[in-house]
Amino acid sequence: TLSLNMSMYRNAVWLVKGLQEYTKSGYEAAAKHFTPGDLDVKVSGRSFVITGANSGIGKRAALEIANRGGTVHMVCRNKERAEAAKNEIIDQSKNQNVHVHIVDMSSALQVWKFAQNFSQENSVNVLINNAGCMVNQRELTDEGLEKNFATNALGTYILTTALIPALKKAENPRVITVSSGGMLVQKLNLDDLQFEKGTFDGTMAYAQNKRQQVILTERWASQHKEIHFSSMHPGWADTPAVQLSMPDFHAKMQNKLRTEAMGADTIVWLAVSGASGQQPSGLFFQDRKAVATHLPLACSRCTPQEEEKLQATLEQLSNKFKP
Repeated sequence: TLSLNMSMYRNAVWLVKGLQEYTKSGYEAAAKHFTPGDLDVKVSGRSFVITGANSGIGKRAALEIANRGGTVHMVCRNKERAEAAKNEIIDQSKNQNVHVHIVDMSSALQVWKFAQNFSQENSVNVLINNAGCMVNQRELTDEGLEKNFATNALGTYILTTALIPALKKAENPRVITVSSGGMLVQKLNLDDLQFEKGTFDGTMAYAQNKRQQVILTERWASQHKEIHFSSMHPGWADTPAVQLSMPDFHAKMQNKLRTEAMGADTIVWLAVSGASGQQPSGLFFQDRKAVATHLPLACSRCTPQEEEKLQATLEQLSNKFKP
């Protein structure tokens, strides 16, 4: 029961924190301390790859980057939705350099193929790992992997590692991974990466994947000094994904949720501003500020050996699907 009490404690502390910080009013309070002008930049000639860019905060981030002249590569699963979002972004930004790539991030093979082809034909200055999946029933992909893990952990791992050589050739390269504050309630669990044991809980599976992303960001930052890595938490935003995966939470919190623009703000800041590039690599951000990756007294830390093992396990698994 100790671990049960600990998870109840984490959830309670997290909820209090979330109501204060992750809501719309939390954003408004934090925004009072933003440096004006951080986002008054032009990024023409820089190439941005954004996964899950056809809706929610990914789409908003794509629009903000297009507004500043960046070349945007939208990596999306659904062709119709992606094309519609692309046209909207071009209309609003008057920037023609917006491209769609159809990739299912839950398919390791598709992610590999995309990354290999992409880096042969294009440069990439900034990778934004934004696509996320929260499936509430345990579901396997065609490759036999649990779907949340396949998308959030393995898909992110493959895309990032496959693009690292291209990023290293680029000027001022950055990788931003959209994690979640939910990861604070999870301690890395290497024994059950694909949630085969016990009752399946999609929200906790998602939070576990998001913890893994934060650990990977820290490890990549220490291994690839030429690239600036960061992870971030967008806060609780009112997006189609939240409405779909967490209908009860959405209904309860509706009036307190952030707009998509608020959710995307730190992604855009990390992707384009000079100020974010001055921050150390490997940190976890919330509202343009580096924040702790563990709740106080939450016993959610793991050992460096466990972190190394996570990376090694993903590496082995990703190689299985390498074309």
